Amino acid sequence: MRTLVHLSDLHFGRVDPALLEPLRKLVHELAPDVVVVSGDLTQRARSEEFEEAKAFLDTLPGPQIVVPGNHDISLYNVFRRFAKPLDRYKRYITDDLCPVFLDDEIAVVGVNTARSLTIKDGRVNKEQVTRIHERLGGLPPHITRIVVTHHPFDLPETFEERDLVNRAPMAMEVFAQCGVDVLLAGHMHVSHAASTATRYQIDAYAALVVQAGTATSTRGRGETNSFNVLRVEPERVEVDRYGWDVVNGGYRVVLTEKFVRGGNVWAPASEGMLAAGI
Repeated sequence: MRTLVHLSDLHFGRVDPALLEPLRKLVHELAPDVVVVSGDLTQRARSEEFEEAKAFLDTLPGPQIVVPGNHDISLYNVFRRFAKPLDRYKRYITDDLCPVFLDDEIAVVGVNTARSLTIKDGRVNKEQVTRIHERLGGLPPHITRIVVTHHPFDLPETFEERDLVNRAPMAMEVFAQCGVDVLLAGHMHVSHAASTATRYQIDAYAALVVQAGTATSTRGRGETNSFNVLRVEPERVEVDRYGWDVVNGGYRVVLTEKFVRGGNVWAPASEGMLAAGI
């Protein structure tokens, strides 16, 4: 089993500082094999915000898979937005926009979906999807394949189609070919975990999509600050959502969801499937 801590939408420049130390302490206690941060490390991509984000990431355990979000591209500085969109991100956080972690149980691939030409939307292109296929397609079947983006591939039906990453259907077809198991994302500040089977009708394939809320930002959009912990086995994933306890302080587990894989299809685990050990 592998344990992943999934943080997203830190938004340094708009953080609640009271959350930082409890979060840091808890992440260390969880002893993750990988820490994933799915974008929007800053609020306005300012140097001082990246410095604060980097300082915080340095207090967390590694290895880390970090990808940028749309807020990590300058909004008001037009030259920097189009000529050097991720210059500060690469300077302060990492110059690797396609980070990879691989061991004998999991493969985690980060993908940059942030773009200069849109204010908040994101997209993947064919080159990125081809690279994912090359990195994951030839792995042994017992390896759980995980893709990390800022913009989501799936959301609850209450959200609009435009909230999804652009070119998602194209990417999902390729993910089916190389057996991508889990899709981790952020962006919407809303927690969510489900199978992609409803939205994407792909024969004998459905991934598990796990959406993280904002771990530290004051921009909660109606949901308390939260993050996810995934416990990953070859045919089972357990997702714990930790939410901030506004009364007593500290992060607490507020929901646990279990998913199992049958063939290349991930689905919520029923009591019967769990009892049978599937």
